[in-house]
Amino acid sequence: MSERAGHDAIERPIRAAVLTVSDRCSRGLAEDTSGPALATMLRTRLRAEVVATRCLPDEIDQLAACFVEWSRPGAGIDLVLSAGGTGLAPRDVTPEAARSVFEREHSGLMELARLRCMAATPRAFLSRGVAGTIGRTLILTLPGSLRGATENLEALLDILPHAIETLRGEVQDDGRPDAQATSGKVVRHDD
Repeated sequence: MSERAGHDAIERPIRAAVLTVSDRCSRGLAEDTSGPALATMLRTRLRAEVVATRCLPDEIDQLAACFVEWSRPGAGIDLVLSAGGTGLAPRDVTPEAARSVFEREHSGLMELARLRCMAATPRAFLSRGVAGTIGRTLILTLPGSLRGATENLEALLDILPHAIETLRGEVQDDGRPDAQATSGKVVRHDD
């Protein structure tokens, strides 16, 4: 079976969770705008099911525990987005929390997001956001501002469906001319 890469090719919806990382929002002193905006983008642009949302303070142990909880096989979550805590402020610890629990880091995803966002603002490179996996869950740590969070997600929307399919084990082969599907599907790319 041959299919094109992209969100039309994904067979079952992406199950996603959104974590807002903010001392002020977690105490009710500020309104969370980034988390809801990311959830809306996931639903409308990727047709994802957003199955969990949470707001936590900038505390490594709490953030790491949330990433692990949402990555349990029983949770069935394919994609975790966090917004906040990726900058240079002393309490910005989201990358450290994520790295402490990643099984495999995938630095290329956030490098791509920063490169694609550079045209809008060179400040994209101030984000220390990271990406990686725990089991079959992909975790992306995005900037906390509404603009930064949504622009970074926008920068990755075209490749996330294929990344999720691959992580799920649904892609057996990626584009070799002689590939034959035996246990998964063959994804052929025009590029």
